[in-house]
Amino acid sequence: MSKNQNTFEKRRREMEKRRKAEEKRARRQQRKDQPADDPALSPEVDEDSDGSD
Repeated sequence: MSKNQNTFEKRRREMEKRRKAEEKRARRQQRKDQPADDPALSPEVDEDSDGSD
């Protein structure tokens, strides 16, 4: 007796969902880490000025 074909399809769908979720999680993490590493997005500090007038 063979296994039901729906069992295989269900497992395939679950694996696909898991793969997509993992890719999405990785993209979020990469986007979260990127601004910290990007010096163009950090505010510039004027080294000549000490804040006093």
